Amino acid sequence: MAKLYNEPMHTCEHILNQTMVRMFACGRSVNAHIERKKSKCDYLLPIAPTEDQIKLITDTVNEVIAQNLPVTEELMSRTDAAKIADLSKIPIDASDTLRVIRVGDYDACACIGQHVDNTSELGQFEIISHDYENGRWRVRFKLV
Repeated sequence: MAKLYNEPMHTCEHILNQTMVRMFACGRSVNAHIERKKSKCDYLLPIAPTEDQIKLITDTVNEVIAQNLPVTEELMSRTDAAKIADLSKIPIDASDTLRVIRVGDYDACACIGQHVDNTSELGQFEIISHDYENGRWRVRFKLV
């Protein structure tokens, strides 16, 4: 059964996660709280991102959103999903058939949440605040 998340914010989380993976090779968020008004994600990083890197994160997420990418779902075997997505958070007793969400060619992630149909539905990504403590960077964001 799908988790009840705010569809635009949850889809944006996918884009933010892939941006962090590409920029910092840190893996997807280790903790997330997704809500309509604001959301947060935690990433494990050896040092805090610089202000220039934070601006680049924001710019990259907004560039992906502006591409009006389709957001699609596909059911596939765990073996096939492992070729395109990180399955480390999938429970060992999960079905062999997984639902993979794609944001264009930018991101692929096994996910049970709800999503928009196209990134044109998201609005603009904005980082509200962030902090770094004990190897964990927490970023709070919203869509405007």
